[in-house]
Amino acid sequence: METVSIIFSEKQKVEVSKITFDAALGETEILCAAIRSLISTGTELQCLRGVFDSDTNWSSWVQYPFHPGYSMVAEVMEVGAAVQHIQKGDRVFVENAHTQFFKAEAAHAVLLPKEISPEQGVWINLSKTTQLGVRRAELFLGETVGVIGLGLLGQLVTQYLHLSGTKEIYAMDPAQSRVQLVQDKPGIHRLAMDAGTAKAQIAEQTKGKMLDVVFDITGHPAVLAQATQLVKPLGRVILLGDTATPSAQGMGRNVVSNSISILGIHAQMNYKGWHHPEMADLFLTYLMQGRMDVTPLMTHLFSPWDAPQAYDLLIHNRSSAMGVLFDWTRLGEES
Repeated sequence: METVSIIFSEKQKVEVSKITFDAALGETEILCAAIRSLISTGTELQCLRGVFDSDTNWSSWVQYPFHPGYSMVAEVMEVGAAVQHIQKGDRVFVENAHTQFFKAEAAHAVLLPKEISPEQGVWINLSKTTQLGVRRAELFLGETVGVIGLGLLGQLVTQYLHLSGTKEIYAMDPAQSRVQLVQDKPGIHRLAMDAGTAKAQIAEQTKGKMLDVVFDITGHPAVLAQATQLVKPLGRVILLGDTATPSAQGMGRNVVSNSISILGIHAQMNYKGWHHPEMADLFLTYLMQGRMDVTPLMTHLFSPWDAPQAYDLLIHNRSSAMGVLFDWTRLGEES
């Protein structure tokens, strides 16, 4: 079977290619046709740049040609003989690369409720990653929390934090366009500045107490040391952005003296009884209840044929975009 796929053929090079694959299904597999997929901007741009320290998750994972993407909503075309909970015509979320047709294990697919649009469903994977981050912080009612980096993950973390009983949230990013996308709700302070600059303002507003928890979602090696300056003694820093160059990362001069905890979390983890299907279901429930909203975060919709232009936009003017989606129903427009 022929499919159209987006490929990083080498560093800094995006191609859209037609390739063939064996569409014969195993008993537990489903055959899918893509509807929408979401670019995970931080991860995929790092994969495209190809700048990694050796012996990191990045260097072992990214091998060119590389098939990017892991946030896909698709229609089920066929199901394997043993598949029972999914039927032909269903819409599912699958952690699959940006490609037109593909096979997937039915057990790994999330069946979308009729109330959820494809544009909402593509956020499921990022919703689980960010939910894991908030769970890792093990928040207490009334804590004051900072979020550094308001890209896709930072936006979702901020929404989860607002649902989690925080007293105040300081959402930080130098890009005003990103700050403006943060929900304007009581207790959320939107700071259009980097973490180093925000330190003085946070100190003033907290009367020198600083923050209980800070999330570093940037993946930038310089930010961890800034994050540790924003928390109070015995505070926690949650690393939700995995830097590709840990050799350039410092933890800050006050980690030991202030007994600060630095806590990492990886997207593939489960956490204290919460597994990926349950976390996906919780996110979908929040969407249907109107307690979370990703619609304002969707800023661009591209045909897959225009993938090189989409990634070029993100490389050269990333702050102008947030949710960048591919519309796979537009493949017939050109070739």
